[in-house]
Parts: sequence; C-alpha cells; structure tokens
Amino acid sequence: MTPGPGDLVVGVDSGGSGLRVALARTSADGPGPAETVVSRTPVRTGDAGIDAGHLLEQLLPMVREARDRTGPGGAGPVAALAVGAAGMGTLGGRLRAELPAALADALGVRRLALAADAVTAYAGALGQRPGTVVAAGTGMIATGTDLTAWRRADGWGHLLGDYGGGAWVGREGLAAAFRAHDGRRGGSPALLAAAERVFGPVTGLPGQLYPRSDRPAVLASFAPEVARLAAEGDTVADGVLREAARHIADAAEAVCPEESAGGAEIALTGGLFGIGDPLLVPLRGELTARLPYARVVPPSGDPLSGALLIASALATDSLRLPPDPTMLFLTGDGPRPATGREPAGTR
Repeated sequence: MTPGPGDLVVGVDSGGSGLRVALARTSADGPGPAETVVSRTPVRTGDAGIDAGHLLEQLLPMVREARDRTGPGGAGPVAALAVGAAGMGTLGGRLRAELPAALADALGVRRLALAADAVTAYAGALGQRPGTVVAAGTGMIATGTDLTAWRRADGWGHLLGDYGGGAWVGREGLAAAFRAHDGRRGGSPALLAAAERVFGPVTGLPGQLYPRSDRPAVLASFAPEVARLAAEGDTVADGVLREAARHIADAAEAVCPEESAGGAEIALTGGLFGIGDPLLVPLRGELTARLPYARVVPPSGDPLSGALLIASALATDSLRLPPDPTMLFLTGDGPRPATGREPAGTR
C-alpha cells in the first residue's frame, strides 16, 4: 500500500536527557495533533555505538502507550517513523543495521528516517526551507542546507570545539575568575566572587571538575553568571559573550547557503540563548554584518516536532530535506524525496 495523507507517523527524539516519542496522522499541511510520551532514561551508547536493542525496549512500549491514548485513531501500521539522535552520524551503525527490519516487524513501519539530532533540530526550527539553524546549549553546532546538501560547522565537543556554547562560555568565565585569583591581567573580581559563591573556593575547583564525566554541563552551569555580570556592566564578562557571539557567527557563516540570497533564514535554538541580550545583541549584530541577505527568525518548533515533520513528509512523498548517509539516512519501500524547492513563505 502506498503511504499518503491520513497515515500514522511517529517522530522520536533521543538525547542525553531521555527519549521522547510523538504519534500523529498526516494531513495536507503536515502532521496533525500529536500524542507525546516521554522517558527519562537515555538510550545507552557503548563501544558499538548507540544500542539499538535498548532503543527498541523503550520505543515500542511508548508507541503502544501513545496509540492507547489516541484511541481508535491510533490503530493500523505506522507508515513512516523518524528518529533523531545525538551521535547518529558516528555512532548510529547499529541503528541503521537493525532498526528497519525490527520496526517493520513490530509496527509495520514502511519508511524510516534515521537523522542526526542537528537535522531534526533544523526541521523543527525551519521546516523544509533553505537556511541555517544554530543549536546552542551546553555545546554548539550550526547546520545549513540549500535543499540539495547539508553543511555543518562545529559540534566537536567541549575539548575540540563547541566554541561559543554554554560550556565554552562557562569555562571562559571561570578562566577569568582564576586570573583574578592569581593577580594576572584580564581577570574579573566579580567573576571570581560568583565562581566561589557557586562552587566554593576556586582552588578546589580543578579537583572537583576534572574527574567528572559531566564536566561540560558543570562548565555550562556557570554561563548564566557570566551573562548576569555582563548585564551589570562587568567588562570581562561582556567580552566573553561578545567573543562567544563571534564564534557562533563564524559557524553560521560557514554553513549558510549563499545561493539563497534574499531568502535564507537563520534560527537560533537551545537553552544558551535563554541568557538573553548580553549574548543575543552582539550575535545579531555579527549575523547582520556577515550575512546581510539572511534574516533571523524564531524557531517554529523543537527537535521532536522536526522528527515528526520528517516522518510525515516521508509518508506523503513530500520530503525536500536532502538525504545523506550520516545526516539523514532513509530506508523503506521507496521513499521519494520531492524535487525542487519549497515555495517562499511556505512551512
């Protein structure tokens, strides 16, 4: 049977905080109202990559629960399912090998998309329009597409990249606190006081921080203090956020589709942007200066809504986002990405 409007579709968002599943039916305008189920247990990742068995152990009961909540409307096979997962590109080998057959057997899934979380974040924020999405929380990654290919910049983790992300901002703020403690140039007594209020004496911080597996999150927890002090006029804290804005703009500039002059959009997503104007004002200035043909727009939705949108587009042969072996891997009974570009102004 050929998938089409009215079919049951599932979107999945898998990340460090757990698993989220949304079930809906397609319509001419995309997925309809969704029933959402949440698990706080992250899918395991080991030497072999993301654990496909552990994902299925959680996913299948969650889909059944969503169907039960939907009532009679939740019956029937799943025409298309899209999974967005952190690390899909490098750690998703087992998912690509095991999920298609397992989901076809268990749910009747006929079309499957396995996407990097940056792709589902993109789809949630901008739909299927050309442009750029910057996702900044603890880390930072920029993803762009002209609807023919994907480009990404940064997202390499707190040791090798994620410049301008929350862990970077927190680390730079703490580094300025240590400079003030030592009497070196470039220190900030205000940041030192804030660091000791949050973490205790800074001389004990390296021993607390270095052994921890959640080191990036601990560093990022100091970013709001940097923003607070920048808003209060601390020049060092302000300088940290202006440098963060330059790094984020570097990544956006690297992936923004030039050929979409006059039509490219940039969406900013993620918790870091919640720190407000001390970061957003210099960032918007950088983006305007570097990418005058693009405009910053509010994100339409989150990565879960992006996964559901991709599943719905697969089910209705209307997928315009470009397939890619690691960014957006497609399997099933002949999923056919749509040709051409989405008309300007559509969502």
